[in-house]
Amino acid sequence: MISDKTKHGIERAPHRSLMKAIGMINEEIDRPFIGVVNSWNEFVPGHIDLNKMADSVKAGIRMNGGTPLEFHTIGVCDGIAMGHEGMKYSLPSRETIADSVELQVKAHQLDGLVFVTACDKILPGHLMASARVNIPSIVVTAGPMCPGIYEDQCVDLISVFEAVGKLKTGDVTSEEIRTLEEHACPGAGSCAGLFTANTMGCMTEALGMSLPCCATSPATEARKYRIAKASGLQIMNLVEEKINPRDIMTSLAFENAIRTDMAIGGSTNTTLHLPAIAHECGIKLTLNEFDRLSRDTPHLTSIRPGGTDFMVDLDQAGGIQAVMERLKEKLHLNCITVTGKTLKENLKEFRIVNPEKHARVIRTMDNPYHKEGGIAVLRGNLAPRGCVIKQSAVDPKMFKHSGPARVFDCEEDANKAIMNKGIKKGDVIVIRYEGPKGGPGMREMLQGTSAVVGMGLSDSVALITDGRFSGGTRGPCIGHVSPEAAEGGPIALVEDGDIIEIDIHSRKLDLKLSEDEIQKRLKGWKKKEKHLTGVLKRYAQLVSSADKGAIFE
Repeated sequence: MISDKTKHGIERAPHRSLMKAIGMINEEIDRPFIGVVNSWNEFVPGHIDLNKMADSVKAGIRMNGGTPLEFHTIGVCDGIAMGHEGMKYSLPSRETIADSVELQVKAHQLDGLVFVTACDKILPGHLMASARVNIPSIVVTAGPMCPGIYEDQCVDLISVFEAVGKLKTGDVTSEEIRTLEEHACPGAGSCAGLFTANTMGCMTEALGMSLPCCATSPATEARKYRIAKASGLQIMNLVEEKINPRDIMTSLAFENAIRTDMAIGGSTNTTLHLPAIAHECGIKLTLNEFDRLSRDTPHLTSIRPGGTDFMVDLDQAGGIQAVMERLKEKLHLNCITVTGKTLKENLKEFRIVNPEKHARVIRTMDNPYHKEGGIAVLRGNLAPRGCVIKQSAVDPKMFKHSGPARVFDCEEDANKAIMNKGIKKGDVIVIRYEGPKGGPGMREMLQGTSAVVGMGLSDSVALITDGRFSGGTRGPCIGHVSPEAAEGGPIALVEDGDIIEIDIHSRKLDLKLSEDEIQKRLKGWKKKEKHLTGVLKRYAQLVSSADKGAIFE
Protein backbone atom coordinates (compact mmCIF):
# COMPACT_ATOMS: atom_id res chain seq x y z
CA MET A 1 0.00 0.00 0.00
CA ILE A 2 1.14 3.55 -0.73
CA SER A 3 0.20 4.58 2.79
CA ASP A 4 2.72 2.09 4.24
CA LYS A 5 5.28 4.83 3.66
CA THR A 6 3.68 6.69 6.56
CA LYS A 7 2.83 3.82 8.93
CA HIS A 8 4.84 0.63 8.30
CA GLY A 9 7.81 -0.43 10.41
CA ILE A 10 9.32 0.57 13.75
CA GLU A 11 10.75 3.79 12.30
CA ARG A 12 7.18 4.97 11.71
CA ALA A 13 6.21 4.71 15.37
CA PRO A 14 6.14 8.56 15.66
CA HIS A 15 3.80 8.74 12.69
CA ARG A 16 1.49 6.11 14.18
CA SER A 17 1.44 7.98 17.46
CA LEU A 18 0.06 11.01 15.63
CA MET A 19 -2.56 8.83 13.96
CA LYS A 20 -3.58 7.53 17.37
CA ALA A 21 -3.85 11.13 18.56
CA ILE A 22 -6.82 11.54 16.17
CA GLY A 23 -8.46 8.40 17.57
CA MET A 24 -7.24 5.66 15.22
CA ILE A 25 -6.76 2.14 16.47
CA ASN A 26 -4.27 -0.36 15.05
CA GLU A 27 -6.90 -2.10 12.92
CA GLU A 28 -7.70 1.18 11.17
CA ILE A 29 -4.04 2.00 10.67
CA ASP A 30 -3.46 -1.38 9.03
CA ARG A 31 -6.15 -0.76 6.40
CA PRO A 32 -5.81 1.23 3.15
CA PHE A 33 -6.14 4.98 3.71
CA ILE A 34 -8.83 6.44 1.47
CA GLY A 35 -9.10 10.20 1.14
CA VAL A 36 -12.63 11.57 0.97
CA VAL A 37 -12.22 14.86 -0.87
CA ASN A 38 -15.26 16.92 0.06
CA SER A 39 -16.14 20.37 -1.30
CA TRP A 40 -18.93 20.89 1.25
CA ASN A 41 -19.54 24.47 2.29
CA GLU A 42 -22.37 26.75 3.36
CA PHE A 43 -22.22 29.01 0.28
CA VAL A 44 -23.25 26.74 -2.58
CA PRO A 45 -26.66 25.03 -2.92
CA GLY A 46 -25.00 22.20 -4.83
CA HIS A 47 -22.70 21.60 -1.87
CA ILE A 48 -24.90 22.19 1.14
CA ASP A 49 -25.69 18.48 1.64
CA LEU A 50 -22.27 17.09 0.69
CA ASN A 51 -21.40 16.58 4.37
CA LYS A 52 -24.18 13.98 4.57
CA MET A 53 -23.16 12.46 1.26
CA ALA A 54 -19.58 12.12 2.48
CA ASP A 55 -20.88 10.23 5.52
CA SER A 56 -22.46 7.69 3.15
CA VAL A 57 -19.19 7.41 1.23
CA LYS A 58 -17.24 6.80 4.45
CA ALA A 59 -19.72 4.13 5.52
CA GLY A 60 -19.15 2.31 2.23
CA ILE A 61 -15.37 2.54 2.61
CA ARG A 62 -15.51 1.07 6.12
CA MET A 63 -17.88 -1.69 4.99
CA ASN A 64 -15.29 -2.83 2.44
CA GLY A 65 -12.22 -2.72 4.64
CA GLY A 66 -10.83 0.79 4.23
CA THR A 67 -10.12 3.72 6.54
CA PRO A 68 -11.68 6.97 5.30
CA LEU A 69 -9.91 10.27 5.95
CA GLU A 70 -11.93 13.33 4.96
CA PHE A 71 -10.57 16.70 3.91
CA HIS A 72 -12.09 19.70 2.14
CA THR A 73 -11.60 22.02 -0.80
CA ILE A 74 -12.99 25.48 -1.44
CA GLY A 75 -15.93 26.07 -3.76
CA VAL A 76 -17.25 29.23 -5.43
CA CYS A 77 -20.95 29.60 -6.28
CA ASP A 78 -20.98 31.12 -9.76
CA GLY A 79 -24.54 32.34 -9.38
CA ILE A 80 -23.67 34.40 -6.31
CA ALA A 81 -20.37 35.55 -7.86
CA MET A 82 -22.11 36.59 -11.10
CA GLY A 83 -22.15 40.15 -12.39
CA HIS A 84 -19.48 41.70 -10.17
CA GLU A 85 -15.79 41.44 -9.25
CA GLY A 86 -16.33 38.09 -7.54
CA MET A 87 -16.64 36.25 -10.85
CA LYS A 88 -13.00 37.01 -11.61
CA TYR A 89 -12.14 34.47 -8.91
CA SER A 90 -14.29 31.58 -10.12
CA LEU A 91 -12.19 30.04 -12.89
CA PRO A 92 -8.89 30.60 -11.00
CA SER A 93 -10.36 28.55 -8.15
CA ARG A 94 -10.19 25.48 -10.41
CA GLU A 95 -6.38 25.44 -10.37
CA THR A 96 -6.28 26.20 -6.63
CA ILE A 97 -8.59 23.27 -5.94
CA ALA A 98 -6.47 20.90 -8.02
CA ASP A 99 -3.31 22.12 -6.30
CA SER A 100 -4.80 21.77 -2.82
CA VAL A 101 -5.83 18.16 -3.45
CA GLU A 102 -2.39 17.30 -4.81
CA LEU A 103 -0.72 18.85 -1.75
CA GLN A 104 -2.91 16.96 0.73
CA VAL A 105 -2.70 13.61 -1.07
CA LYS A 106 1.02 13.65 -1.77
CA ALA A 107 1.89 14.85 1.73
CA HIS A 108 -0.08 12.06 3.39
CA GLN A 109 0.48 9.26 0.84
CA LEU A 110 -3.09 8.02 0.44
CA ASP A 111 -4.08 4.77 -1.28
CA GLY A 112 -7.24 5.95 -2.99
CA LEU A 113 -9.66 8.85 -3.27
CA VAL A 114 -13.39 9.44 -3.39
CA PHE A 115 -14.29 12.92 -4.61
CA VAL A 116 -17.57 14.28 -3.23
CA THR A 117 -18.23 17.38 -5.26
CA ALA A 118 -20.43 19.48 -7.50
CA CYS A 119 -20.65 22.64 -9.55
CA ASP A 120 -18.90 24.55 -12.23
CA LYS A 121 -15.17 24.85 -11.44
CA ILE A 122 -15.01 22.64 -8.38
CA LEU A 123 -15.78 19.35 -10.11
CA PRO A 124 -13.27 20.00 -12.94
CA GLY A 125 -10.64 20.90 -10.32
CA HIS A 126 -11.26 17.56 -8.61
CA LEU A 127 -10.98 15.64 -11.86
CA MET A 128 -7.77 17.46 -12.72
CA ALA A 129 -6.36 16.48 -9.33
CA SER A 130 -7.41 12.86 -9.75
CA ALA A 131 -5.51 12.66 -13.04
CA ARG A 132 -2.49 14.46 -11.58
CA VAL A 133 -2.02 12.23 -8.52
CA ASN A 134 -3.24 9.17 -10.48
CA ILE A 135 -4.20 6.86 -7.64
CA PRO A 136 -7.47 4.87 -7.66
CA SER A 137 -10.31 7.40 -7.61
CA ILE A 138 -14.07 7.63 -7.98
CA VAL A 139 -16.30 10.72 -8.11
CA VAL A 140 -19.66 11.26 -6.45
CA THR A 141 -21.41 14.30 -7.90
CA ALA A 142 -24.11 16.04 -5.87
CA GLY A 143 -26.75 15.81 -8.56
CA PRO A 144 -29.28 18.34 -9.83
CA MET A 145 -31.63 20.58 -7.90
CA CYS A 146 -35.30 20.02 -8.61
CA PRO A 147 -37.04 22.83 -10.48
CA GLY A 148 -39.17 25.24 -8.53
CA ILE A 149 -42.87 25.82 -9.17
CA TYR A 150 -44.18 29.32 -9.84
CA GLU A 151 -47.68 29.99 -11.18
CA ASP A 152 -48.04 26.30 -12.09
CA GLN A 153 -44.86 26.33 -14.18
CA CYS A 154 -41.42 24.82 -13.54
CA VAL A 155 -38.77 27.51 -13.01
CA ASP A 156 -35.08 27.70 -12.15
CA LEU A 157 -32.29 30.19 -11.50
CA ILE A 158 -32.24 31.33 -15.14
CA SER A 159 -35.91 32.23 -14.84
CA VAL A 160 -34.92 34.79 -12.22
CA PHE A 161 -31.99 36.19 -14.21
CA GLU A 162 -34.19 36.60 -17.29
CA ALA A 163 -36.99 38.18 -15.23
CA VAL A 164 -34.66 41.09 -14.43
CA GLY A 165 -34.55 41.89 -18.16
CA LYS A 166 -38.34 41.53 -18.40
CA LEU A 167 -38.66 44.12 -15.65
CA LYS A 168 -37.07 46.68 -17.98
CA THR A 169 -39.70 46.03 -20.66
CA GLY A 170 -42.56 46.07 -18.18
CA ASP A 171 -43.40 42.39 -18.68
CA VAL A 172 -43.01 41.69 -14.95
CA THR A 173 -43.14 43.78 -11.81
CA SER A 174 -40.57 43.94 -9.03
CA GLU A 175 -43.12 42.25 -6.75
CA GLU A 176 -43.43 39.35 -9.18
CA ILE A 177 -39.64 38.98 -9.25
CA ARG A 178 -39.62 38.90 -5.44
CA THR A 179 -42.16 36.09 -5.49
CA LEU A 180 -40.28 34.24 -8.24
CA GLU A 181 -37.01 34.36 -6.30
CA GLU A 182 -38.78 32.65 -3.39
CA HIS A 183 -39.68 29.66 -5.55
CA ALA A 184 -37.03 29.30 -8.27
CA CYS A 185 -34.42 27.35 -6.30
CA PRO A 186 -36.28 25.02 -3.92
CA GLY A 187 -33.34 23.33 -2.20
CA ALA A 188 -30.05 21.47 -2.41
CA GLY A 189 -28.42 20.50 -5.68
CA SER A 190 -26.79 21.94 -8.78
CA CYS A 191 -29.14 24.39 -10.57
CA ALA A 192 -31.96 22.47 -12.22
CA GLY A 193 -31.07 22.81 -15.92
CA LEU A 194 -28.22 21.59 -18.09
CA PHE A 195 -25.95 24.42 -16.99
CA THR A 196 -22.21 23.99 -16.39
CA ALA A 197 -22.49 22.16 -13.06
CA ASN A 198 -24.81 19.44 -14.33
CA THR A 199 -23.04 19.32 -17.69
CA MET A 200 -19.79 18.50 -15.89
CA GLY A 201 -21.58 15.91 -13.76
CA CYS A 202 -22.71 14.30 -17.01
CA MET A 203 -19.18 14.51 -18.41
CA THR A 204 -17.83 12.77 -15.30
CA GLU A 205 -20.18 9.85 -15.81
CA ALA A 206 -19.53 9.76 -19.57
CA LEU A 207 -15.78 9.68 -18.91
CA GLY A 208 -16.33 6.65 -16.69
CA MET A 209 -15.27 8.36 -13.46
CA SER A 210 -18.57 8.01 -11.57
CA LEU A 211 -21.02 5.15 -11.18
CA PRO A 212 -23.89 4.82 -13.67
CA CYS A 213 -26.83 7.18 -12.96
CA CYS A 214 -24.76 9.33 -10.60
CA ALA A 215 -24.86 12.47 -12.77
CA THR A 216 -28.63 12.89 -13.01
CA SER A 217 -29.97 11.40 -9.78
CA PRO A 218 -31.36 14.39 -7.84
CA ALA A 219 -29.41 15.69 -4.87
CA THR A 220 -32.29 15.23 -2.44
CA GLU A 221 -33.17 11.60 -3.24
CA ALA A 222 -32.12 8.69 -1.05
CA ARG A 223 -30.89 7.05 -4.28
CA LYS A 224 -28.06 9.60 -4.34
CA TYR A 225 -26.94 8.49 -0.90
CA ARG A 226 -27.07 4.86 -1.99
CA ILE A 227 -24.84 5.75 -4.96
CA ALA A 228 -22.48 7.50 -2.54
CA LYS A 229 -22.31 4.44 -0.32
CA ALA A 230 -21.79 2.16 -3.32
CA SER A 231 -18.96 4.47 -4.46
CA GLY A 232 -17.30 4.04 -1.07
CA LEU A 233 -17.53 0.28 -1.50
CA GLN A 234 -16.23 0.42 -5.07
CA ILE A 235 -13.13 2.48 -4.33
CA MET A 236 -11.76 -0.45 -2.36
CA ASN A 237 -12.16 -2.69 -5.41
CA LEU A 238 -10.37 -0.10 -7.56
CA VAL A 239 -7.51 -0.02 -5.05
CA GLU A 240 -7.34 -3.80 -5.08
CA GLU A 241 -7.37 -3.95 -8.89
CA LYS A 242 -4.99 -0.97 -9.22
CA ILE A 243 -7.28 0.85 -11.69
CA ASN A 244 -6.14 4.48 -11.83
CA PRO A 245 -7.78 7.60 -13.34
CA ARG A 246 -5.47 7.68 -16.35
CA ASP A 247 -6.48 4.07 -17.12
CA ILE A 248 -10.06 5.33 -17.36
CA MET A 249 -9.68 8.85 -18.76
CA THR A 250 -8.05 7.90 -22.06
CA SER A 251 -8.25 9.80 -25.33
CA LEU A 252 -11.07 7.48 -26.40
CA ALA A 253 -12.96 8.18 -23.16
CA PHE A 254 -12.67 11.91 -23.79
CA GLU A 255 -14.10 11.36 -27.25
CA ASN A 256 -17.05 9.50 -25.67
CA ALA A 257 -17.58 12.39 -23.26
CA ILE A 258 -17.51 15.03 -26.01
CA ARG A 259 -20.00 13.07 -28.11
CA THR A 260 -22.28 12.79 -25.08
CA ASP A 261 -21.88 16.52 -24.48
CA MET A 262 -22.87 17.27 -28.08
CA ALA A 263 -25.89 14.96 -27.85
CA ILE A 264 -27.28 16.58 -24.71
CA GLY A 265 -26.41 20.18 -25.67
CA GLY A 266 -24.22 20.95 -22.66
CA SER A 267 -22.43 24.09 -21.54
CA THR A 268 -19.73 25.70 -23.68
CA ASN A 269 -17.55 25.62 -20.55
CA THR A 270 -16.75 21.99 -21.36
CA THR A 271 -14.39 23.38 -24.01
CA LEU A 272 -12.37 24.81 -21.11
CA HIS A 273 -12.69 22.01 -18.58
CA LEU A 274 -12.32 18.83 -20.64
CA PRO A 275 -9.06 20.06 -22.26
CA ALA A 276 -7.74 21.02 -18.80
CA ILE A 277 -8.55 17.57 -17.40
CA ALA A 278 -7.08 15.91 -20.51
CA HIS A 279 -3.93 18.00 -20.08
CA GLU A 280 -3.45 16.48 -16.61
CA CYS A 281 -3.76 13.06 -18.25
CA GLY A 282 -1.04 13.92 -20.77
CA ILE A 283 -3.61 14.20 -23.59
CA LYS A 284 -3.90 17.17 -25.94
CA LEU A 285 -7.54 18.00 -26.58
CA THR A 286 -8.19 20.84 -29.02
CA LEU A 287 -11.20 22.83 -30.16
CA ASN A 288 -10.92 21.00 -33.47
CA GLU A 289 -11.98 17.79 -31.72
CA PHE A 290 -15.09 19.44 -30.30
CA ASP A 291 -16.12 20.75 -33.69
CA ARG A 292 -15.31 17.51 -35.53
CA LEU A 293 -17.40 15.46 -33.12
CA SER A 294 -20.21 18.03 -33.04
CA ARG A 295 -20.62 17.86 -36.81
CA ASP A 296 -20.97 14.08 -36.53
CA THR A 297 -23.18 13.82 -33.42
CA PRO A 298 -26.90 14.67 -33.46
CA HIS A 299 -28.46 16.72 -30.67
CA LEU A 300 -30.93 14.39 -28.94
CA THR A 301 -32.36 16.27 -25.94
CA SER A 302 -34.08 19.58 -25.25
CA ILE A 303 -33.05 20.57 -21.75
CA ARG A 304 -32.95 24.01 -20.16
CA PRO A 305 -31.66 26.54 -21.11
CA GLY A 306 -31.96 25.54 -24.77
CA GLY A 307 -35.17 23.59 -24.29
CA THR A 308 -38.02 23.03 -21.86
CA ASP A 309 -37.02 19.85 -20.01
CA PHE A 310 -35.10 19.84 -16.75
CA MET A 311 -32.44 17.50 -15.38
CA VAL A 312 -35.09 15.55 -13.46
CA ASP A 313 -36.73 14.76 -16.81
CA LEU A 314 -33.44 13.45 -18.20
CA ASP A 315 -33.00 11.36 -15.06
CA GLN A 316 -36.47 9.83 -15.35
CA ALA A 317 -35.72 9.06 -19.00
CA GLY A 318 -32.67 7.00 -18.01
CA GLY A 319 -29.99 9.65 -17.59
CA ILE A 320 -26.57 9.57 -19.20
CA GLN A 321 -26.55 5.79 -19.58
CA ALA A 322 -29.69 6.10 -21.74
CA VAL A 323 -28.05 8.84 -23.84
CA MET A 324 -24.95 6.71 -24.33
CA GLU A 325 -27.14 3.75 -25.24
CA ARG A 326 -28.64 5.88 -28.02
CA LEU A 327 -25.14 6.89 -29.13
CA LYS A 328 -23.42 3.53 -28.74
CA GLU A 329 -22.79 2.97 -32.45
CA LYS A 330 -20.53 6.07 -32.31
CA LEU A 331 -18.87 5.37 -28.94
CA HIS A 332 -15.75 3.47 -27.92
CA LEU A 333 -17.40 0.71 -25.92
CA ASN A 334 -14.24 -0.98 -24.64
CA CYS A 335 -13.28 1.94 -22.39
CA ILE A 336 -12.89 0.84 -18.77
CA THR A 337 -14.93 2.69 -16.10
CA VAL A 338 -14.93 2.95 -12.30
CA THR A 339 -17.31 0.00 -12.18
CA GLY A 340 -14.29 -2.10 -13.15
CA LYS A 341 -16.23 -3.00 -16.29
CA THR A 342 -16.22 -1.59 -19.79
CA LEU A 343 -18.79 0.86 -21.07
CA LYS A 344 -20.18 -1.98 -23.19
CA GLU A 345 -20.72 -4.11 -20.10
CA ASN A 346 -22.31 -1.21 -18.21
CA LEU A 347 -24.75 -0.54 -21.04
CA LYS A 348 -25.61 -4.22 -21.30
CA GLU A 349 -26.76 -4.11 -17.66
CA PHE A 350 -28.71 -0.87 -18.14
CA ARG A 351 -32.52 -1.06 -18.15
CA ILE A 352 -35.07 1.60 -19.09
CA VAL A 353 -37.63 1.83 -16.27
CA ASN A 354 -39.75 4.61 -17.79
CA PRO A 355 -40.07 3.86 -21.53
CA GLU A 356 -42.60 6.62 -22.24
CA LYS A 357 -40.40 9.31 -20.65
CA HIS A 358 -37.33 7.83 -22.33
CA ALA A 359 -38.92 8.05 -25.77
CA ARG A 360 -40.05 11.65 -25.25
CA VAL A 361 -36.97 13.16 -23.61
CA ILE A 362 -34.15 11.42 -25.50
CA ARG A 363 -34.72 11.29 -29.24
CA THR A 364 -33.32 8.64 -31.54
CA MET A 365 -30.35 9.16 -33.82
CA ASP A 366 -32.58 9.30 -36.89
CA ASN A 367 -34.98 11.84 -35.33
CA PRO A 368 -32.80 14.40 -33.50
CA TYR A 369 -33.64 17.94 -32.45
CA HIS A 370 -30.69 19.07 -34.57
CA LYS A 371 -28.49 17.15 -36.98
CA GLU A 372 -25.37 18.56 -35.32
CA GLY A 373 -24.30 18.65 -31.68
CA GLY A 374 -24.84 21.40 -29.16
CA ILE A 375 -21.57 23.31 -29.58
CA ALA A 376 -20.05 24.90 -32.68
CA VAL A 377 -16.51 26.25 -32.99
CA LEU A 378 -16.25 29.36 -35.16
CA ARG A 379 -13.16 30.86 -36.74
CA GLY A 380 -12.34 33.87 -38.87
CA ASN A 381 -10.34 37.06 -38.74
CA LEU A 382 -12.03 38.03 -35.46
CA ALA A 383 -11.16 34.69 -33.81
CA PRO A 384 -8.17 33.14 -35.63
CA ARG A 385 -7.70 30.47 -32.93
CA GLY A 386 -11.39 29.85 -32.47
CA CYS A 387 -14.40 30.69 -30.31
CA VAL A 388 -17.44 28.73 -29.16
CA ILE A 389 -21.22 29.00 -29.20
CA LYS A 390 -24.00 26.78 -27.92
CA GLN A 391 -25.74 26.50 -31.28
CA SER A 392 -28.51 24.29 -29.89
CA ALA A 393 -29.76 27.29 -27.85
CA VAL A 394 -29.78 29.82 -30.74
CA ASP A 395 -32.89 31.02 -32.55
CA PRO A 396 -32.62 29.69 -36.15
CA LYS A 397 -32.97 33.22 -37.58
CA MET A 398 -29.71 34.20 -35.80
CA PHE A 399 -27.57 31.44 -37.31
CA LYS A 400 -26.56 34.05 -39.84
CA HIS A 401 -26.30 37.64 -38.67
CA SER A 402 -24.51 40.83 -39.66
CA GLY A 403 -24.59 43.98 -37.60
CA PRO A 404 -22.70 46.95 -36.18
CA ALA A 405 -20.41 46.45 -33.18
CA ARG A 406 -21.17 48.01 -29.83
CA VAL A 407 -17.84 47.76 -28.02
CA PHE A 408 -17.30 47.59 -24.26
CA ASP A 409 -14.02 47.06 -22.43
CA CYS A 410 -15.61 45.38 -19.39
CA GLU A 411 -18.75 43.53 -18.40
CA GLU A 412 -20.06 46.31 -16.16
CA ASP A 413 -20.18 48.84 -19.00
CA ALA A 414 -21.99 46.38 -21.26
CA ASN A 415 -24.53 45.50 -18.57
CA LYS A 416 -25.22 49.17 -17.94
CA ALA A 417 -25.89 49.79 -21.62
CA ILE A 418 -28.16 46.74 -21.87
CA MET A 419 -30.17 47.60 -18.75
CA ASN A 420 -30.51 51.25 -19.83
CA LYS A 421 -31.93 50.14 -23.19
CA GLY A 422 -28.85 51.38 -25.04
CA ILE A 423 -28.75 48.35 -27.36
CA LYS A 424 -30.75 48.31 -30.61
CA LYS A 425 -32.03 45.41 -32.65
CA GLY A 426 -29.33 44.20 -35.01
CA ASP A 427 -26.42 45.24 -32.77
CA VAL A 428 -23.47 42.97 -32.03
CA ILE A 429 -22.34 43.54 -28.44
CA VAL A 430 -18.57 43.08 -28.05
CA ILE A 431 -17.26 42.65 -24.48
CA ARG A 432 -13.48 42.44 -24.35
CA TYR A 433 -10.58 42.42 -21.88
CA GLU A 434 -12.51 39.74 -19.99
CA GLY A 435 -10.35 36.79 -21.12
CA PRO A 436 -8.20 34.56 -18.89
CA LYS A 437 -5.35 37.09 -18.80
CA GLY A 438 -7.26 40.27 -19.50
CA GLY A 439 -10.04 39.91 -16.94
CA PRO A 440 -8.20 38.36 -15.39
CA GLY A 441 -10.21 35.27 -14.61
CA MET A 442 -12.45 35.02 -17.70
CA ARG A 443 -15.73 36.00 -16.14
CA GLU A 444 -19.03 34.40 -17.08
CA MET A 445 -21.52 37.07 -18.10
CA LEU A 446 -24.96 35.63 -17.42
CA GLN A 447 -26.41 38.90 -16.15
CA GLY A 448 -26.11 40.64 -19.50
CA THR A 449 -27.08 37.67 -21.65
CA SER A 450 -30.16 36.94 -19.52
CA ALA A 451 -31.20 40.59 -19.69
CA VAL A 452 -30.99 40.48 -23.49
CA VAL A 453 -33.26 37.41 -23.49
CA GLY A 454 -35.63 38.94 -20.95
CA MET A 455 -35.91 42.12 -23.03
CA GLY A 456 -36.89 40.12 -26.10
CA LEU A 457 -33.69 40.79 -28.06
CA SER A 458 -32.23 37.29 -28.35
CA ASP A 459 -33.53 36.94 -31.91
CA SER A 460 -31.95 40.19 -33.08
CA VAL A 461 -28.87 40.95 -30.94
CA ALA A 462 -25.65 38.91 -30.73
CA LEU A 463 -22.97 39.00 -28.02
CA ILE A 464 -19.27 38.29 -28.55
CA THR A 465 -16.58 38.14 -25.87
CA ASP A 466 -13.10 36.89 -25.05
CA GLY A 467 -14.63 36.01 -21.70
CA ARG A 468 -17.24 33.31 -21.38
CA PHE A 469 -20.91 32.67 -20.84
CA SER A 470 -22.71 30.62 -18.22
CA GLY A 471 -24.05 27.20 -19.07
CA GLY A 472 -27.43 28.83 -18.42
CA THR A 473 -26.99 31.13 -21.42
CA ARG A 474 -29.20 30.95 -24.47
CA GLY A 475 -29.19 32.99 -27.64
CA PRO A 476 -26.42 33.98 -30.09
CA CYS A 477 -23.68 34.36 -27.47
CA ILE A 478 -20.16 33.69 -28.72
CA GLY A 479 -17.43 33.28 -26.12
CA HIS A 480 -13.78 32.26 -25.65
CA VAL A 481 -12.64 34.43 -28.58
CA SER A 482 -8.94 33.62 -29.06
CA PRO A 483 -6.50 35.29 -29.05
CA GLU A 484 -8.02 37.50 -26.37
CA ALA A 485 -7.82 41.30 -26.33
CA ALA A 486 -5.09 41.35 -23.66
CA GLU A 487 -2.85 39.38 -26.04
CA GLY A 488 -3.50 41.80 -28.90
CA GLY A 489 -6.06 39.58 -30.57
CA PRO A 490 -8.25 41.10 -33.28
CA ILE A 491 -11.10 41.59 -30.79
CA ALA A 492 -8.95 44.36 -29.25
CA LEU A 493 -9.11 46.29 -32.53
CA VAL A 494 -12.88 46.42 -33.01
CA GLU A 495 -14.45 49.90 -33.00
CA ASP A 496 -18.06 50.98 -32.58
CA GLY A 497 -19.90 50.67 -35.89
CA ASP A 498 -17.59 48.06 -37.44
CA ILE A 499 -19.64 45.38 -39.15
CA ILE A 500 -19.33 41.87 -37.72
CA GLU A 501 -20.59 38.86 -39.64
CA ILE A 502 -21.65 35.62 -37.93
CA ASP A 503 -22.36 32.44 -39.85
CA ILE A 504 -22.78 29.47 -37.52
CA HIS A 505 -23.51 26.94 -40.27
CA SER A 506 -20.25 27.91 -42.01
CA ARG A 507 -18.43 28.21 -38.66
CA LYS A 508 -17.36 31.78 -39.45
CA LEU A 509 -16.86 34.92 -37.35
CA ASP A 510 -15.46 37.86 -39.30
CA LEU A 511 -14.77 41.53 -38.81
CA LYS A 512 -15.53 43.27 -42.12
CA LEU A 513 -12.25 45.15 -42.39
CA SER A 514 -9.40 44.85 -44.84
CA GLU A 515 -6.19 43.22 -43.68
CA ASP A 516 -4.42 46.55 -44.17
CA GLU A 517 -6.84 48.30 -41.80
CA ILE A 518 -6.45 45.53 -39.22
CA GLN A 519 -2.66 45.83 -39.36
CA LYS A 520 -2.87 49.61 -39.11
CA ARG A 521 -4.99 49.38 -35.98
CA LEU A 522 -2.71 46.72 -34.52
CA LYS A 523 0.28 49.06 -34.81
CA GLY A 524 -1.57 51.66 -32.80
CA TRP A 525 -2.82 49.23 -30.14
CA LYS A 526 -1.50 49.49 -26.60
CA LYS A 527 -2.07 46.82 -23.99
CA LYS A 528 -4.31 47.90 -21.13
CA GLU A 529 -2.48 47.61 -17.84
CA LYS A 530 -4.37 46.66 -14.71
CA HIS A 531 -3.08 46.92 -11.17
CA LEU A 532 -3.28 43.35 -9.91
CA THR A 533 -2.40 41.76 -6.60
CA GLY A 534 -2.60 38.33 -5.00
CA VAL A 535 -4.22 35.40 -6.76
CA LEU A 536 -5.29 37.35 -9.86
CA LYS A 537 -1.80 38.73 -10.44
CA ARG A 538 -0.29 35.25 -10.37
CA TYR A 539 -3.14 33.84 -12.45
CA ALA A 540 -2.72 36.45 -15.22
CA GLN A 541 0.99 35.61 -15.42
CA LEU A 542 0.52 31.84 -15.69
CA VAL A 543 -2.74 31.17 -17.51
CA SER A 544 -2.95 30.13 -21.16
CA SER A 545 -5.54 31.28 -23.66
CA ALA A 546 -9.10 29.95 -23.72
CA ASP A 547 -8.53 27.77 -26.78
CA LYS A 548 -6.06 25.74 -24.69
CA GLY A 549 -8.47 25.36 -21.78
CA ALA A 550 -7.11 28.28 -19.71
CA ILE A 551 -4.55 25.93 -18.18
CA PHE A 552 -1.30 26.81 -16.44
CA GLU A 553 1.45 26.05 -18.91
